Amino acid sequence: MLLALGCGMAIMLAGAVFLFQLSTQDDIEEPVAFGSAAQVGDMSVTVTDAVEDAGRLQVLLVIGGTDDDDPTGGFRLIASGRPVSLGSSTCPASSESLANCAIEFDVAGADGDARVLFYERGDDQARWVLG
Repeated sequence: MLLALGCGMAIMLAGAVFLFQLSTQDDIEEPVAFGSAAQVGDMSVTVTDAVEDAGRLQVLLVIGGTDDDDPTGGFRLIASGRPVSLGSSTCPASSESLANCAIEFDVAGADGDARVLFYERGDDQARWVLG
């Protein structure tokens, strides 16, 4: 009986510590708006539009700012709570100048219409709410 009481107290203490940690964390940054440039590490990214048709989500971008053979490697999409891998890209190797291009994701298997795009470079990240 005392052992069960001790376990219950330990669980309550762990819950209190967890709630304290959650209350002291920084708030999540607001998503980047369409048409606004986000500086993610050494790369500038602007999402200009997102169009979904027949299970394909095409995201139109303006990207550049540094030399990179694969500037789209840091993109990932969460569609209705599930990760979706990058399907195709028209983005060339980037340079200091900005380039217009598109990336595409296969969202045919995703339930609902919630879509959040993330771009990561190093320790920096930006996110766009697409739907």
